Amino acid sequence: MTDFAATRSQFHLPDGTVYLDGNSLGPMPRAARARLDQTIAAEWGDMLITGWNKAGWMDQPARLGDRIGRLIGAEPGHTVLGDTLSVKVYQALAAALALRPERKVILSDSGNFPSDLYMAQGLIRAMGGTHELRIVAPEEVEAAITYEVAVTMLTEVDYRTGRRHDMPHLTAKAHSVGALALWDLAHSAGAFPVDVSGGKADFAVGCTYKFLNGGPGAPAFIYVAPEHAEVVEPALAGWLGHDAPFAFEPAYRPAPGIARMRVGTPPVLQMAALETALDVWDQVDMPALDEARIALSEQFIAEVAQHAPMLELASPRDPAARGAQVSFRFTEGYAAIQALIARRVIGDFRAPDIMRFGITPLYLSSEDISRAASEIGTVISERLWDTPEYRRKAAVT
Repeated sequence: MTDFAATRSQFHLPDGTVYLDGNSLGPMPRAARARLDQTIAAEWGDMLITGWNKAGWMDQPARLGDRIGRLIGAEPGHTVLGDTLSVKVYQALAAALALRPERKVILSDSGNFPSDLYMAQGLIRAMGGTHELRIVAPEEVEAAITYEVAVTMLTEVDYRTGRRHDMPHLTAKAHSVGALALWDLAHSAGAFPVDVSGGKADFAVGCTYKFLNGGPGAPAFIYVAPEHAEVVEPALAGWLGHDAPFAFEPAYRPAPGIARMRVGTPPVLQMAALETALDVWDQVDMPALDEARIALSEQFIAEVAQHAPMLELASPRDPAARGAQVSFRFTEGYAAIQALIARRVIGDFRAPDIMRFGITPLYLSSEDISRAASEIGTVISERLWDTPEYRRKAAVT
């Protein structure tokens, strides 16, 4: 059993604020400031370059990778951190295509995050345009998995609506036709229980600044299944993915296993902050998290329907078919979100008309949900969004 009142106390949340945007950026763990101070002063400051050995900086990507691996159901030693999510998508996709050289189709869906699609398009160009990125509607993915497909590249949870793919089922379908399965867990890791091992995923990637609360710019992770880990050839053959980085050999030799998927220098300060978030996650039972997620999201949907019946639910009604977010359609959604933020209820907006709200039991209570639903009702019914100030678009929505 998880004490969510205890986990809530371990995050810095501004007084009077209901934070429903952890699906975009998780709040700061209270321990992060002291941990960063220690890393800056006692490690970087006093140890200087010896911190790579004395403070264990070089081992952080693998050590923290295993801690994240627990949350996504990965086998120990098969998850590593570093670089950005887009880089990890590129790495995983290139590795998967190399394992199926006779096939030329990458299958994705129109609910996938655009950056993943951009990475695929760039990789196709780099490979001479010999491959095809085939994009279908989310509900058409299963039927589109044919013998032409080399790899399915899907985000488990739709970033706009929260619609959730059935990872084990679609992975099994991919394997049945000889294709590989690559999953983006950006809106899954830390949102609900994930089981990449049980679901037989070939590759998985994800970020750590959303539900995992690693802070803005926190590094991404990559998982490679055991049957592929020793044979994949990284398209980005980075120095730290070399078998002996400090031998300074002119030719690349891949490190054993998941270590070969490392590329650049690990972001030590960011990993220090992430480590404090993982200390909180160590206290969390994932089935208990899922139970609380469902209870809070069901409460939110019901109370928003009561206070603002004019909003259209964009997320699946079945909690098993959605992730840890609830989305509504509203033509003036951007302005409405700005009005809510001014009233200290923070969600976000995704074009063209999606109001998104992350449901995170680690720091949200039933009382927070009730207040948020009430404020949504006030903003919508009283048209508080209808001002030039709230219609003015900022760089980040």
